[in-house]
This record gives sequence, structure tokens and C-alpha cells, in this order.
Amino acid sequence: MLSQVPLLVAQATGGDHDAGVRHVAQISARLAYAFMCATLCWGVLIATGWANKITGRQGLRNSHMVLATLALAFGSLHAFAFTLLELGAFSHLRLLVPFADGGLFRHALGILALELMLAIAFTAGLRKKIYYRKWLRLHQLAYAAVVLGVVHSWFGAIANGNLALLWLAGLTVLIPTATIAIARFLPPDVLVKLGMLEPEPGFEPEPDGAGGSALDISVDNERCHRYGICQAEAPGLFQLIDDERLRYERRPPPEQFAKARAAARACPMRAIELRERVR
Repeated sequence: MLSQVPLLVAQATGGDHDAGVRHVAQISARLAYAFMCATLCWGVLIATGWANKITGRQGLRNSHMVLATLALAFGSLHAFAFTLLELGAFSHLRLLVPFADGGLFRHALGILALELMLAIAFTAGLRKKIYYRKWLRLHQLAYAAVVLGVVHSWFGAIANGNLALLWLAGLTVLIPTATIAIARFLPPDVLVKLGMLEPEPGFEPEPDGAGGSALDISVDNERCHRYGICQAEAPGLFQLIDDERLRYERRPPPEQFAKARAAARACPMRAIELRERVR
């Protein structure tokens, strides 16, 4: 009787073939999880300018694309592996449409996350041909896609009995990812107080408002493409008016210095120049 147990287990799981396929799916899922988190972290570091001192901006963008490509490749491999199962294989409809053909909630989360990421990756090559701000709104949905992917990974680990592994490795990757993502939306002055952003010397206002250095803002109109990113970072200093002209405060008050620096870092065309002057 005991000698029949391995045979019954093999039949229930689809044999060695299905065991191998499931192992590939698990490994690819874990790699996709890690690269997905790394892509988000590196993207935030690029967008905020925190990583600019490491290498040139083009090099940073290329590395971000490499991480995103690896995340998508392993995520796609993870999904495709389920079509190779001999027992309980996924149909193409079930793989592409959430809840179709008996799909579960955790499957739907993974499908939505992967399809949203693929849509963002596809439109990344079209950002120069479509209105940049519309593309940027779509690109920012990557945060939602990462959340869906993380929840899908945790539910999958619970269903497959791998929660202990995910607690150890998953949280190790997830905690810094969540911290960096949250920091992306904090005001620059808060980041300076937390020590996550270095203040530029000479730009801090004097306590009594007298003396010290001042800041001048200039915009290169030939490089500026009127994307409006500066307005999103510092609405009190930059304003994109109806006829697509950019208005900006040339000499901001001291309390706006941090937002001016944030706008200059975020400008994708590097059209904003900040100059220090002695008062």
C-alpha cells in the first residue's frame, strides 16, 4: 500500500513533467517579483534625480529598461508555463482574460498586472509620438501594476504553501521598494529633513529672511517641450497656460527653493536652470 503512495502523488500532480513545469513557473515568478521591485526602485531613483551622480542620465534610463525587460520576460515565462501543464493546463482564454474559464481571483490579479505592464512597455516606444503628459499618466499606472503583482505573488505563495519563503525573501525585497515608492511622493523639504535628499549649499534661506543667497530660475525655450512636469512639482512657480506657453517665477521666494530644485530635477528635457546669486 505504501509503495503506491508516490504513484498516486505523481498522478495527482500530473507526473514529473508537470512537476518540472511548476518548478519553472515558481522560479520565473520569484525572479519576476524581484526584477519588478527593482524596476520600480530604480525608476523612482531616476525620476527624482537621486541616482544621477552614479552615471549619465541616458545610462540610468537604459538600466531601468533592462530591469523592466527582465521583469516582463520572467513574468511572461511564468504565465506561459501554465499552458504546458498536462494536468489542469491553462487555456489561452484563461491566460489572457481575468476570471475566464474558471480563473481565480489571484490569477486575475496576475493577469491584470502583467497586461498593464506590457501596455506601459509598448507605449514607452511611442512617447515621442503621443502627447507626453497622456503617456506619463499611463506610465504612472506602473505603481498600480506593481501592487497587483505583489498581491498576486503573496496569494500564490499562500495557495502553494510557500508563504514561509516569501516572508523571508519577499519582505526583504518589498520593504525597501515600498519605502522608496512612498518617498517619491513626499515634498522635497520633508526629504531634506529625513536625510534622503541633500540640500544644495547656499540655497537655504536665512532665519531672519535677510542676507544669504538667492535663486534665479531660467528656462531654455528651445529645449522646453511644455510637458508640464515642472508645474506638477512646483505649481506656485511654473504654470502652463492655455496656449501652451510656460510662465514661471524668475526669482522665487526662499520658501519655494526646494520645489524649484524638484522641478529642475523632474524636467525630462533638462530645460530648467537654477543659478545662485548673492543678495
